[in-house]
Amino acid sequence: MKLESLRDLFVDQLRDLYSAENQLLKALPKMRDKATDPNLKKSFDKHYQETQGQVEKLEKAFDLLGEKASGHKCKAMAGIIAEAEELMDAKAPDEVMDAGLIAEAQRVEHYEIAGYGTVRSFAEQLGEKQVLQLINEILRQEKNTDQKLTQAATQINPQAEAATH
Repeated sequence: MKLESLRDLFVDQLRDLYSAENQLLKALPKMRDKATDPNLKKSFDKHYQETQGQVEKLEKAFDLLGEKASGHKCKAMAGIIAEAEELMDAKAPDEVMDAGLIAEAQRVEHYEIAGYGTVRSFAEQLGEKQVLQLINEILRQEKNTDQKLTQAATQINPQAEAATH
């Protein structure tokens, strides 16, 4: 990999996020299937649909930049997903599993929020206004998903605590 300019770094970081989103598309159905709370299941379904749209927005961004989307594997997302898979393999009461799934999903969101915040700054610096608009849309969705997960945790965490007493 050659990073000779801020634009090169920008494209590389976008590829990282593109890889992360595609890995997440494979993980979310497993998380949904493991969840027992009906609202959490719906949340994972909605997140899956949003993630599909985010992949499409990133593909549009690459088109606008005249770049290919492929060529990078997000090792950080692979690690976060591996940890989520370990959790899903654990034996736990349903409520505890749901609380753990929320925790893993929030790790994903926080990673994505950090990544999209970074590429937003790069897009601003580089004057990539159309790409910036796409990134801002995705970033808003990521922050909204994180807030919804926090709200879900306020209901599920007390249930998880009660299930273990």
